[in-house]
Amino acid sequence: MPDRKPLISGNWKMNLNHFEATATLDKLRYLLTKDDYEVVDVSVHPPFTDIRTVQTFIESEKVQIAIGAQNCHWEAKGAYTGEVAPGMLAKLNVSYVIVGHSERRELFGETDEWVARKVKAVFENGMTPILCCGETLEEREGDSHHAKITGQIHAGIEALSAEQVASMVLAYEPIWAIGTGKTASSEDAQEVCGWIRAKVADQKGADAAAAVRIQYGGSVKAANAAELMAQPDIDGALVGGAALDPEEFARIVQYRLA
Repeated sequence: MPDRKPLISGNWKMNLNHFEATATLDKLRYLLTKDDYEVVDVSVHPPFTDIRTVQTFIESEKVQIAIGAQNCHWEAKGAYTGEVAPGMLAKLNVSYVIVGHSERRELFGETDEWVARKVKAVFENGMTPILCCGETLEEREGDSHHAKITGQIHAGIEALSAEQVASMVLAYEPIWAIGTGKTASSEDAQEVCGWIRAKVADQKGADAAAAVRIQYGGSVKAANAAELMAQPDIDGALVGGAALDPEEFARIVQYRLA
C-alpha cells in the first residue's frame, strides 16, 4: 500500500468564538506531541470569524496544526454578500478547504456543479480541497448509495488533472451518521472508501487513485478511530462534534496508541 500519511481534520462547524478557539488550541498543543505530528497530519477548520485568531496562535506558538476552512466561494471577488473568496483564505495561510460538505449540499442546496467550481478555485489559490461525498439513509437502504457517491466524485474531479487528484483529499461522510451517534461499521466504511478509490482509478488512473487520501467522517470518536483507521483505504478522519473537545480530538489523532 502506498505511504499515504493520515490526515485528521477537526471541523468545528458553527461553534467556538475566537476566544474559545484560542482556549481549545491551547489545550490541544499540550496534548499532541512531536511524535504525533510525525505520523499524522492534523488540521482544524474553525468558523470564518476565528481563522485570523487561529492563524496568529498557531504561528506564534509554532504548533504543527494546519489551518483549514469549512467552505468558500469560487469567485475571486464580487457582489456575493456573505461569501468568502478562496484568495482571502489563502492570505491567512489556510491549507485545506472543506468543499461540498453534506450540510452545505443538504441545507444550502449546493449542487455538484458549484462544488466542482469550488474545488477548482481552491487549487487555483494554492490550497488543498477536502471534497466530501456521502449518501442519505434512504439512499443506502435503497441500494443507490454507490450511484450517488460515484456521481459526486465524478463531478468533483472531472476538470482536474491526475496530479491534482493525487494531491487532494476525499472525504466519505454518510449523511445518516453525521451528528447522530451512528457510525458506519469499519467494514461498511472500508467498502465505500475502496469503491471511491476504484472510481478515481477509472477516471484519473491508478497512480492518482493510489495517492489520493480518503477520510471517513460520521460520528468519529476516540473509541472507534483505531478500528476505522486500520482499514486499507481509510487515510484519516473528518471529525465533527468530537473535535470540539481537545482531549477527545487528541485521542483520535493518537488512535495508534489505543
